[in-house]
Amino acid sequence: MIAMALAEMTPSRPVAANTTPLWLLAMVTLWGLSWPATQIALLNVPPLWLAAFRFGSAGICLFAFLAAKGQLRLPKRADMPIVGSIGLMQMMTFTGLGMIAMTKTDTSHSVLLAYTTPLWSVLLGWLLFRDRPGRAQLAAVLTGVAGVALVCSPAETDWSSADARLGAAFLLIGAISWSLVILHVRRHRWVSSPLALAPWQMLLATVPLAGLAWGIEGAPHGITWSPELLVLLGFIGPVATSACFVISAEQGRRISAFAMSNFTLGVPLIGIASSVWLLGNRLSPVFLAGLVLVLAGVALAGLAARRR
Repeated sequence: MIAMALAEMTPSRPVAANTTPLWLLAMVTLWGLSWPATQIALLNVPPLWLAAFRFGSAGICLFAFLAAKGQLRLPKRADMPIVGSIGLMQMMTFTGLGMIAMTKTDTSHSVLLAYTTPLWSVLLGWLLFRDRPGRAQLAAVLTGVAGVALVCSPAETDWSSADARLGAAFLLIGAISWSLVILHVRRHRWVSSPLALAPWQMLLATVPLAGLAWGIEGAPHGITWSPELLVLLGFIGPVATSACFVISAEQGRRISAFAMSNFTLGVPLIGIASSVWLLGNRLSPVFLAGLVLVLAGVALAGLAARRR
C-alpha cells in the first residue's frame, strides 16, 4: 500500500535495463514474510515494544542511508502535515494496533483484514471528499466487504472470545486509519520526496510507541535476547521496513499505480501462505472464500481507479 501511494505521487519513467519487476517482487516477498516473522517475535517481545523496535531500527537505517548520500534534511514546513499523518496514523496507529491484534488472532486473519485498506479508502473518499465512486468501485467495495463479513462472521471468528473480537476490531480500525493516510497522501503537495521524509516519520512513530510501551507493558526487561530474536528484529526492521521502503520509493515511481497495486496484492498472499508453511495456520473453506472476495475487491478497486 505504501508503494502504491508512492507510485501515484511520482510519474512513471522507463529504464534501460528493466529490473524493476525483480526489485518489486523482492519487496513484496519480504513484506509478506514479515508477517509470520512478526508473529514469531511476538512470542518473546510485547507488541508495542516490537512496533517501537521496528520503526526505531528502520529509522536509524534510513537516517544513515540518506546521510551517506548527502540527502539528509529537516522536513520542510509544508511537509509537516504528511510527516504527522504517516508517522502517527499509519506507522504508529496501524502498526501498534496490528501487533496487539496479532497476539489475539492468527497471522492469516491479521494480514487479510489489514489489507482491506483500499476498500475503506473508496468509502472514506466518498464520505469526506464527496469523491463519488462509480459503479465499478461500488462493486469492488461490496465484494471486498462481503469477504470481510465472511472472515469476521461467527462461522469463522469465535465471537465468544473477547480476544477474537478485539483482534478483529483493532485490525479494521488500523486499516481504516491507514486508508485516511492514503487519501491524505493523494492530496498532499509534496515539497520533499517520500524517501527524504520517511526517517522523520519513523522517528515520530517510535517516540510515542516507546512511551506507550513503557506505560502499558513496562520496561522491556522480560525479553530474552537470543541470536534468533536479533535475526528476527533485524529482518522486521532494517530489511522488511527500511530496505523495502527504499525499494518502493526508488522502483515504485517507474511503473503505474495500477501495476503497483497488482504487485502489492502479493503481500497478503505471501503472508498467508508463509504463515501456513511456517506457523501451521489452517485455512478453513470460509476463510478461503473470504480471502478470494477481499482480494477480488481490492483488485477491482484498483482497476476501477485506473479507468476513472
